[in-house]
Amino acid sequence: MKLLNIANGPRNASAVVLGCMRMPRLSVDAAAEMLRTAVDEGVNFFDHATCYGNGEAETRFGDAFKLAGLRREDVYIQSKCGLHFDRQEFDWSRDDIITSAEESLVRLKTEYLDVLLLHRPDLLYEPEQVAEAFETLHVQGKVRYFGVSNVSPGQLELLGKYVKQPLVINQLQFSLDQAQLIDTGLYVNNLTTEHSVDRDNGLIDYCRLKDITIQAWSPLQAGMFQGCFVDDPGYPELNKALGEVAEKYFVSKTAIAIAWILRHPARMQAIAGTMNPSHLKDICAGSDIVLTHQEWYKLYLASGRKLP
Repeated sequence: MKLLNIANGPRNASAVVLGCMRMPRLSVDAAAEMLRTAVDEGVNFFDHATCYGNGEAETRFGDAFKLAGLRREDVYIQSKCGLHFDRQEFDWSRDDIITSAEESLVRLKTEYLDVLLLHRPDLLYEPEQVAEAFETLHVQGKVRYFGVSNVSPGQLELLGKYVKQPLVINQLQFSLDQAQLIDTGLYVNNLTTEHSVDRDNGLIDYCRLKDITIQAWSPLQAGMFQGCFVDDPGYPELNKALGEVAEKYFVSKTAIAIAWILRHPARMQAIAGTMNPSHLKDICAGSDIVLTHQEWYKLYLASGRKLP
């Protein structure tokens, strides 16, 4: 497993993160087996959110982690707060951040979170309140590092003006199908394609400049929640290219799709949302593959892009 030192954050973190959104589908025994498989494959980073199953994902993980016999000090546990489907709102207020983090600790059966992320922007957020919440949680030893999810450069700048702690992570959608993070850089000032539309104000370059690690969510997803593009007949050229590169490295097409993300010099992590041990092994195999410059472009172009 490829390991990363997250700037101002966790050291020797696995390049593949196990996203636990779907963990409520598993029994405690099956979840424990999933965690053991992840650790055996070198995964030491686990991602949660308070909204995943309305907290049930964190509860299942807490029970399964104990059953799996794993050591807390050997892993990184991350959660996200602020997204409330039950209330139909996003909330980055001081009290909500603190309460959400403390409730996550109870469900996860741990004394601290390695990382807490703000989960999508609250349009009414007051950065002073975020700063107060972060400081309280940090001083009390309940959260070690902080970050965000799906947040723009301007919002990061505003937060950075107030919070004392570095913002070390930004979770963003990125995959061979959803590559808008990098498309604009290729098609800059090109009126002939929608790929030139700047959708995030140069977010990938901003994160690199500010030493913010990008965690790529839905790395195998077609669209937002339309299933996996690997072996999808709707993506014939992409799957042909994935198959050709996979054959060279004796791995699956899934592994190559992950290797494509990890090859980017931004040094991202890829969040695997699977609860299938066999599928996770395929994903983890991608962390050991270093694609050539030409192979990376071959896959990118096969996804539907063209050189301008």
